Amino acid sequence: MGKPKIKPEIKTETVPALASKWNVVVLNDPINLTGYVVMVFMNVLRIQRALARKYMLQVHEEGRATVWTGERERAEMLSLELQQWHLNALLEKDG
Repeated sequence: MGKPKIKPEIKTETVPALASKWNVVVLNDPINLTGYVVMVFMNVLRIQRALARKYMLQVHEEGRATVWTGERERAEMLSLELQQWHLNALLEKDG
């Protein structure tokens, strides 16, 4: 009797697709004062005053600004926190 043939074990590796990125978008509202919006951006997004002011002006002048882009879980958390500060924030899929 011959030796049984052993088939080599073939391992395949799947490469996960890159997770899509999400934008946190803040929309303009007639309620919040500009200084308040800057303070909220600085505290929630952990950014410097100059960048927070830039985002605030974009929201005020263009009606909206993307203030953060990244993984969905963090985007949801930031959006919710901005909403808790009474800003009109939402998520949009990047791209």
